[in-house]
Amino acid sequence: MSRLQGKTAVITGASSGIGQGIASSFAREGAHVIVNYNKSEQSARKVVEEIRAKGGKASAIQADISSQDGINRLLAESQTILGAIDIWVNNAGADILTGANASADDQQKLENLIAVDLLGTMNCCWSVLPCMQARGTGTIINMSWDLAIHGFTGRNPQMFAAVKAGVLGFSKSLARTCAPEVRVNILAPGWIQTAFADDIMEKEYYQARIKEIPMQRFGLAEDVANAAVYLASDEATYLSGEVINVNGGLV
Repeated sequence: MSRLQGKTAVITGASSGIGQGIASSFAREGAHVIVNYNKSEQSARKVVEEIRAKGGKASAIQADISSQDGINRLLAESQTILGAIDIWVNNAGADILTGANASADDQQKLENLIAVDLLGTMNCCWSVLPCMQARGTGTIINMSWDLAIHGFTGRNPQMFAAVKAGVLGFSKSLARTCAPEVRVNILAPGWIQTAFADDIMEKEYYQARIKEIPMQRFGLAEDVANAAVYLASDEATYLSGEVINVNGGLV
């Protein structure tokens, strides 16, 4: 039997990358999923179409989770489509590394990270939690970073570490607050083959990172998704407040 059969799930930032991998894996395991996106409507629709083509259940909902109004709408529309929400994955994150965002100044990058990754995660949790508590069950998965505590050189990593360490600390405290009815766990991906990795594949920086990773490769979105499936499933019912580093043994 599929591990998430009959479950419902909302995945923020699910139009590409890790979020897409999680949405697809959840649907393959039997969950009815909401593919949340902010600006990438075409990509989100494609994810939904691919899931449905394989017999899965999925719908796309636009919402900017840096806005409480956006979160409220995402929650309301998700409840209309799904009914109850069993699983909520806070995957949405600000991109400060690729495209026009890479040339933003430090202050703008930091503000975007705080608004989306930290406050977005916290406000999504606080918004969906009462719904789960009213039912007496629920699972929340938040995204941190494997090097948030250990550190990594550079200005961008300083900002990213500060914000993702905040997510980590918040999640552990939330897990203690809402147990035993609702479980809260954290995924901490390392170097994953996303758009940023694609941009640096031919550079020495990429090869230097490969040499540091015991598994000798960047991770795939599916690697993170597999861990998310486990945490969302009944196999992990005695896990809460835990961090899983998906990083090939780097940390």
